Amino acid sequence: MALLLLIHIALFSTLCFAADPSVFLDFKLSYITLSPLGVPQRVIAVNGAFPGPVVNVTTNYNVNINVHNQLDENLLMTWPGIQMRRNSWQDGVLGTNCPIHPKKNFTYRFQVKDQIGSFFYFPSLNFQRASGGFGPIIINNRNIIAIPFAHPDADIVLLVGDWYTKNHTALRTTLESGEELGMPDGVLINGKGPYRYNSTLVPNGIEYETINVDPGKTYRFRVNNVGTSTSLNFRIEGHNLLLVETEGFYTTQQNFTSFDIHVGQSYSFLVTMDQNATKDYYIVASARFVNETVWERVTGVAILHYSNSKGPASGPLPVAPSDIYNQWSAMNQPRAIRQNTTASGARPNPQGSFHYGSINVTDTYVIQSLPPVRIDGKFRATLNGISFVNPDTPIRLADLHKVKGAYKLDFPNKPHDRTPHMDRSVINATYKGFIEIILQNNDTKMQSFHMDGYAFFVVGMDFGVWSENSRNNYNKWDAISRSTTEVYPGGWTAVLVSLDNVGVWNLRVENLDRWYLGQETYMRIINPEENGKTEMVPPDNVIYCGALQSLQKESQSSSAMALHCGNFKLFLTLVITILALYFDF
Repeated sequence: MALLLLIHIALFSTLCFAADPSVFLDFKLSYITLSPLGVPQRVIAVNGAFPGPVVNVTTNYNVNINVHNQLDENLLMTWPGIQMRRNSWQDGVLGTNCPIHPKKNFTYRFQVKDQIGSFFYFPSLNFQRASGGFGPIIINNRNIIAIPFAHPDADIVLLVGDWYTKNHTALRTTLESGEELGMPDGVLINGKGPYRYNSTLVPNGIEYETINVDPGKTYRFRVNNVGTSTSLNFRIEGHNLLLVETEGFYTTQQNFTSFDIHVGQSYSFLVTMDQNATKDYYIVASARFVNETVWERVTGVAILHYSNSKGPASGPLPVAPSDIYNQWSAMNQPRAIRQNTTASGARPNPQGSFHYGSINVTDTYVIQSLPPVRIDGKFRATLNGISFVNPDTPIRLADLHKVKGAYKLDFPNKPHDRTPHMDRSVINATYKGFIEIILQNNDTKMQSFHMDGYAFFVVGMDFGVWSENSRNNYNKWDAISRSTTEVYPGGWTAVLVSLDNVGVWNLRVENLDRWYLGQETYMRIINPEENGKTEMVPPDNVIYCGALQSLQKESQSSSAMALHCGNFKLFLTLVITILALYFDF
């Protein structure tokens, strides 16, 4: 009996007490019919909701999400901004994962290691994000780490994005035919259409979002642009936006009357409510860097409703910035974003303790995007002249099983004067390297570039063609660190990144139209002395496909985990009790 008690204690301490907390979620992705802009259409819901539920966790939590594919096509879920330390197996893009087939499920298991901030998830295949399937992610600070501002009274999450009344299958058909998508039909805020601020532009009966607030309180607005391709200007009538965080890093605190949020980006603002407010106010997200007269319908409007309000919002919307034809001026806003170097993020040490500006660059990549062209009869878009073709066998699985010809390690480090072509060219990056990437946008549209697995330092941004002399103006002290950055048309953005996360990581244009047409690649980062400490082995529920299809078990399914830690304690106690009774008997 004493031996059983010792086993009981040992198992408790090993299996539960030593581990970081875990959360277990089930996501069922299915189609539902909604009319967010007054036109019935099929959207992708998560657990019957559009948008999907919030993933609300704390630094270092272990996250287990069992994704059930109830769609009629393959599915993967991705978690941009979540760095998946040592674990690119959970990234949810085709270069790292085989797809989840219809009527099957797969459990993603990852840790939000040393991270805080505002992010979102979405389906990464087949243009599906244009039909929904997205939802917010919040990673809270641990209580022992102070945040660099007074705790807000509450969090308010806003998912904003352009929206088409055509579903994603029709949109991708449009792209494949060689046409651009054209102007969106509107902007949604938390999956809902605009408040009827204009009886001509907004039909009657549209459901709109209402945010309830109290006078004098301060709220943290976590705003994410989950749209297809349109940059948005976000503003709240009569209120200032105090910028405090972007994609997991605290910023120096600056007040703005409006703020540009590009596709895939996430920001947090503190907004203090008027102590003497007597009416409701408009919350607006409208198309940016377009002819606003033509694009007037591409405007989302929600209502900020005060508990003591005596009347509805009325009158014209708060005006957007008037620098549409002066993008030099508009660029001053992202250039002004600075990292709060003295604040602690997810860890006790200050964010500025990593002195990136004094590290020698080991490699430079100049990556140029161009407008779509015809390649072998197909409408495609390129980076450095290459339109990426997703591999049949995910890259690291191909490595481990010695599959030849699955991809090529020959992505060029600068543009070449050659005929555009389609290929599976991947960046052969060096583990523990410190690289400089120049994102040169020679396309006609504002673009967002995203890197999975990492946050990079945005050290420079300008118009024209980047040159080595451009380095003279880099910010080498307090550049913001983030995972998604804007690149203005006809301009460039320079980022620095320390390659300390082993795996295969997607580098892409986040605008869905360009991503779908091939503007992406991967960084393959391998530790030549791998001993199991810098990269996890494939999970036991890994899905096989392509050249490895024969390894796939007949039933493609997995569970989020059989037992929660607390339930496991109960189960173990029951087993020990039964054994004890048995031996006593």
